[in-house]
Amino acid sequence: MAKKLSAGILLYRVREGEIEVFLAHPGGPYWAKKDNGAWSIPKGEFEEGDDPLATAKREFLEETGSPVEGKFQPLSPVKQRSGKVVHAWVVEGDIDATTVKSKPFSMEWPPRSGIAQEFPEVDKGEWFNIPSARKKLLPGQRGFLEELQNLVGHAAPESKPIANARRSKTRG
Repeated sequence: MAKKLSAGILLYRVREGEIEVFLAHPGGPYWAKKDNGAWSIPKGEFEEGDDPLATAKREFLEETGSPVEGKFQPLSPVKQRSGKVVHAWVVEGDIDATTVKSKPFSMEWPPRSGIAQEFPEVDKGEWFNIPSARKKLLPGQRGFLEELQNLVGHAAPESKPIANARRSKTRG
């Protein structure tokens, strides 16, 4: 059996010197009442030979309704408890979490009822600071947060967000 592969985007921004990450809450009845340890980076499965970054960008769009662009930096893949290997890229950006609208999926619900219902892949998205994100994120994806902090720095007041550093060049 081929191992399951998934690709996703860890979108971040820096607000008042603090790193915030965008996470998605999975839709459907199984996840409806779950919060801590249930959130994920927007992601989706891909097959061997597919372009994982293209998959990650497509899945971000499908799960949030917003495209994502920028300088993508690869993170180390993580293996989740299910055995799925998640490849992720970090990119600085900003989206309005209140406008998240994902594609629906269909499943039999209630179980063994013979009734197919549609649910959104993601029912909401939200921005979290790193300590809150650690609590919300699926345990198998928490390593992405540490790697993000190492790449961006701890966003101490003396460090400048990447976007601000680009804008601060003298115009002439």
